[in-house]
Amino acid sequence: MIYSKEVKNMCTVKCGASHGCAPIPEEGKWVHSRQISDISGLTHGIGWCAPQQGACKLTLNVKEGIIEEALIETLGCSGMTHSAAMASEAIVGKTLLEALNTDLVCDAINTAMRELFLQIAYGRTQSAFSEDGLPVGAGLEDLGKGLRSQVGTCYSTKVKGPRYLELAEGYVTKIGLDANDEIIGYEYVNMGRFMDAVKAGMDAAEALNKNKGTYGRFAEAVKQIDPRHE
Repeated sequence: MIYSKEVKNMCTVKCGASHGCAPIPEEGKWVHSRQISDISGLTHGIGWCAPQQGACKLTLNVKEGIIEEALIETLGCSGMTHSAAMASEAIVGKTLLEALNTDLVCDAINTAMRELFLQIAYGRTQSAFSEDGLPVGAGLEDLGKGLRSQVGTCYSTKVKGPRYLELAEGYVTKIGLDANDEIIGYEYVNMGRFMDAVKAGMDAAEALNKNKGTYGRFAEAVKQIDPRHE
């Protein structure tokens, strides 16, 4: 350790009040976090790239400082999807500090990692008060049975109005309008279930029909339009 001349010439004064770090909530316990291995928890965070062209939702499940599970969901940039693929290999098995200093390829994913680090380090995780935390695999529950991200894609212009393209229920195939041309419901396809049926050998047209559903007062619509072509 190198000390400046000014410090060397100082007299010594004892530090009297030192109570150590404050405990933080982790998986149903109060923990004095002094090193990376003291950290556990599952949490989510959002990141964005410098031009704000795309965004990333990152979910991490950390056990004793090690990232045991990662869910990486990206939106708005084609290159970001490939970055997510690389990050899914690069991030698991690392300590929080290693992951924070790993090039996760995409600005948005790196930013999300930074935001999650802050949450986890300050005891602000989703599982802070859950005894023993959440099991590895809990991240998949965010995706549901179809293992697809919850996506909402809607487009609108002043001259032609809104178009619902994809919502939580699935890929929107038709929009239902009332007599005033206002949206009162829509028809959708659950893409996860549709693809599962096709992979199981079902004819695509049959699988499509079996996995359609409606939302709202679609049955009462006086007009139905294809949101992508009308």
